[in-house]
Amino acid sequence: MSDDLSGKKILLVEDDDALANVYMMRLKAESFDVRRVANGEDALAAAKEQKPDLVLLDAMMPKVSGFDVLDILRNTPETANLKVIMLTALSQESDKQRAQGLGVDDYLVKSQVVISDVIDRIKYHLSQ
Repeated sequence: MSDDLSGKKILLVEDDDALANVYMMRLKAESFDVRRVANGEDALAAAKEQKPDLVLLDAMMPKVSGFDVLDILRNTPETANLKVIMLTALSQESDKQRAQGLGVDDYLVKSQVVISDVIDRIKYHLSQ
């Protein structure tokens, strides 16, 4: 795996502290520049301000849901082309279709992936 992805900025949007910490450590170990926010409002502000290369987005969060965050990101010129991977507990096909309809780049169900799968998907999308 080439190192041209090191230093890429990833915005982690996750309200579960324990899970967020695991992902932060792993992403930093992969040489990514990671910022974490815990709710949708902060995610929207951080996406505009930090211009991350990719957003790893939880769906169920306080204040603004991941679906609403995705919708707003896609309809905001500065963030419309951000890579967005939803990482969520929602495994219903209808949720996946909703995310795809809103323009998500990838949709991963927490119970169906391990962290290395998520890292692989991040690397895939960042190299596109």
